[in-house]
Amino acid sequence: MEMKNLATELSSNAYPGRGIVIGKSNDGKKAVTGYFIMGRSENSRNRVFVEDGQGIRTQAFDPSKLTDPSLIIYAPVRVLGNKTIVTNGDQTDTIYDGMDKQLTFEQSLRVREFEPDGPNYTPRISGVMHIENGTYNYAMSILKSNNGNPDACNRYTFAYENPVAGEGHFIHTYMHDGNPLPSFEGEPKWVEICDDIDEFTNMLWTNLNEENKVSLFVRFIDIATGEYETRIINKNQ
Repeated sequence: MEMKNLATELSSNAYPGRGIVIGKSNDGKKAVTGYFIMGRSENSRNRVFVEDGQGIRTQAFDPSKLTDPSLIIYAPVRVLGNKTIVTNGDQTDTIYDGMDKQLTFEQSLRVREFEPDGPNYTPRISGVMHIENGTYNYAMSILKSNNGNPDACNRYTFAYENPVAGEGHFIHTYMHDGNPLPSFEGEPKWVEICDDIDEFTNMLWTNLNEENKVSLFVRFIDIATGEYETRIINKNQ
């Protein structure tokens, strides 16, 4: 697999949709994740990220303009003990509840499918980071329609043990803009991860399409201590 330049991947794609990147900082000390949302409709663009305990949630920037909260208002990030869950929908809660009952990441998602937003049938993308006793691993998942056919759900899980410093993986909902929007294909993209949270945050935000980007969350977690730093950027201020 060829390592991709994440800045180029973002800047060359006007609409990757929602995206998750997970990896390890170049100095090997931090577990890294970023999650962004984009929007084409007024309803999708009318959102901000707000902190919610150790996680975050989406909320309407202007409540008077909120028309359908079903697929846009959710908790993208929740923390369960030494696990950080990041997703593009309310399956965050499904994973949290399942893993709290000793189910695996993959087992927890068995009760979910892609989003019911035909003709796009937006994939559900999810990630979980596990930090324990100075060790770190992560997994990513995508649940998608069968090449646009909603009668079948294709499930893919990718697990990364002992991730390499300076490397990560990036998965997003759509290959590119279109009508209908084409679902992501293939493995999560292999990308480079830097050391500095502000540099990483700025790189992600500045390379997302200016018209379509909505909000960005970034977290660096110290693998040795579990302490973390968070950055949130909202286009709507």
